[in-house]
Amino acid sequence: MSETVQEPIVEQTPDSQELEVSAIEENEAPAISTETKEAVAEKPAEPAKPELNYLADDLFNDIRQVSIDDLIDEDVVEEVPQEEQDRYLSTFSEISEREIVTGRVIGMNEKEILIDIRFKSEGIINRDEFAENALPEVGDKLDVYLERMEDDSGKTVLSKEKADFLRRWVELREVHDTGEIIQGKIVRRIKGGMIVDLNGVQAFLPGSQIDVRPVKDFDRYLDTEMDLRVVKFNEFRKNVVVSHKAILEESLAEQRDELFQKLEVGSVMEGRVKNITDFGVFIDLGGIDGLLHITDLSWGRVNHPSELIGMDDTLTVKIIDFDQDKKRVSLGLKQLTPHPWDNVDERYPEGEKISGKVVSMTNYGAFIEIEPGVEGLVHVSEMSWTRHVKNPSEMYSLGDEVEAVVLAINTEERKISLGAKQLQADPWDQIEEKYMVGTVVKGKVINLTQFGAFIELEEGIDGLIHVSDLSWTKIVRHPKEVVEKGQEVEVRVMEVSRESRRIALGLKQVEDDPWPELVKNFETGKEVEGEVVRVLDKGIILLLENDVEGIIPFGRQPKRQRKALSSKYKAGQTMGGVVMEVKPDDKKVVLYVDELSADQPTQKDDVQEFLESQGAPEGEKIEIPMESSEETESDTAAADE
Repeated sequence: MSETVQEPIVEQTPDSQELEVSAIEENEAPAISTETKEAVAEKPAEPAKPELNYLADDLFNDIRQVSIDDLIDEDVVEEVPQEEQDRYLSTFSEISEREIVTGRVIGMNEKEILIDIRFKSEGIINRDEFAENALPEVGDKLDVYLERMEDDSGKTVLSKEKADFLRRWVELREVHDTGEIIQGKIVRRIKGGMIVDLNGVQAFLPGSQIDVRPVKDFDRYLDTEMDLRVVKFNEFRKNVVVSHKAILEESLAEQRDELFQKLEVGSVMEGRVKNITDFGVFIDLGGIDGLLHITDLSWGRVNHPSELIGMDDTLTVKIIDFDQDKKRVSLGLKQLTPHPWDNVDERYPEGEKISGKVVSMTNYGAFIEIEPGVEGLVHVSEMSWTRHVKNPSEMYSLGDEVEAVVLAINTEERKISLGAKQLQADPWDQIEEKYMVGTVVKGKVINLTQFGAFIELEEGIDGLIHVSDLSWTKIVRHPKEVVEKGQEVEVRVMEVSRESRRIALGLKQVEDDPWPELVKNFETGKEVEGEVVRVLDKGIILLLENDVEGIIPFGRQPKRQRKALSSKYKAGQTMGGVVMEVKPDDKKVVLYVDELSADQPTQKDDVQEFLESQGAPEGEKIEIPMESSEETESDTAAADE
């Protein structure tokens, strides 16, 4: 048996195996040091184990030793067919979140639909995104929107609705840029307008953009198809605004230009009321909007156009002006009728009785509309013969139907003066015969002033009692000392003036003058007593019997001494004196007291000086202005307040 020579077996450590594998992967041979080779060659072969020889022969039959040069041989190239390469590359898909990808339906359950988008895992779409009658079938290809690569459970989340929205959004962007007309369905109403479905994208249709004229009933447009134009496109907010009015206006533009060429000032046209505002009415003339201003509606007063005009009314109007550049047309309605002031003086001559409505009131009178465009003024002084009217609201209210008499007409200034009191007889025409001087009449106190009391003799007829005619003996400083408001009194007619509309009355004149008897009662040298009423710098005033005032002058004493004397006496104190003189005209009795008038008690000029120091005698009459008693009453009442 010949000896069998066996090739040495090199044991590989884990590190050497990794090195070799790594080198092969990188197309490089591992570097083997010379010492390692020698050690392997010198190592004695281990005796073979007979029981494993058959295994060794089988394991190493196909092993061959290669060098590094063999491994890096550039001529060795393994070619892969192009068809195989394409098939291999097609298994990869470059996708990213928030974009549209194409997928294939591979299955579905009660809640989700599974889509293969050639990613490592299938994507899912909520089944609610499809209508029950529009569910896809297995194998159908769909464009879907990739929301997330993986959710919390590791699923790829897709959306069919968002894919449709983005695709439609791109289309709408192009529609907005090109100005193309599209169709949309109005689905619901919101504040300010309507929501329109543009095949997956909802847009806002403002109420003002539905029609060229204001829309009253929005609900009639629900669930209807409408031609629209995208007028606003907000990419950031995903906001779309559409308009139907813009399309209508374009179609009317040609008609408008053609109509402006035919317009003439003074021509009469027919139009429909399009809108009503506070300042006027807009009329559609068939492509052109004209303004009928409120001042051109009627010759009369118009508070609001809705009083005469209604929406959608058909009106015949007159062209009074137009501007072709600004596309403005001014219309008139009243210009189709004659001016009401033509021949007004013939229709309403002076003295004519007319009727009309109160349309305006001022502080000085009320304006009465006799006919549309013709008004007259009833001045406050022409409202009543007897009452002093300060404001027309005391007699009239807005809207009242009243009667009046034409007093004067000024056609140049277009003014008519009217009178209401002329409808009745003037009660002052017979006043002198009715209230003769000297007669005693009854009346009611209606007002008190500083200078007198006003007495109402009958409705609208007042008379005045001057303070000097209230009492024979008492010096009255205010009428309230003798009479009070609302009191019934008897008075004597002292004077009547029809021209000045004034009646002077007297209260004291109802009784006889008591002074002839009082002069006898207060004879010179008689001692009398009275109550101190007032203490003055130059004397003391006493109230004697029969409401007669007594005066005790201080005489010609130094001012300091008179002040010291006056300090001894107070109002309400009783004191007496000797009668020196009686003055009926001044309603006073002059008294003498030794202590107060010691210097020159018999000098009458001292008494006169005392009276003069008090000013004009309080019993002196004051001339009443030649005005009506009511005017005097109101003026003095205001001064008194």
